[in-house]
Amino acid sequence: MRSYNYFVYITTNPKRTTLYVGMTNDLPRRLHEHFMNCGESFNFAGKYYCYNLIYYERHSHVQHAIEREKEIKKWSRTKKEALIRVQNPYWKFLNQEIKDD
Repeated sequence: MRSYNYFVYITTNPKRTTLYVGMTNDLPRRLHEHFMNCGESFNFAGKYYCYNLIYYERHSHVQHAIEREKEIKKWSRTKKEALIRVQNPYWKFLNQEIKDD
């Protein structure tokens, strides 16, 4: 059986004041799209400059990733912050690590 990669991720703006939760099958490409849309008011991530990756998790099945994204989106900011701190306690921007993989 072939293994697939789907990612649920959280990005933030440079001042770390806004969070965006998304899902993709190509994380480097999606991060580049978020960066290129900075300042564009037609989508949330662009409007609020949410292009800095601070959390991600990999899933093998698209349905699991979709369900997880929906679950996290419903959470309070406090709960999202706690999730981020487990993997990334200092909220380091992870974009370069993803590009290097």
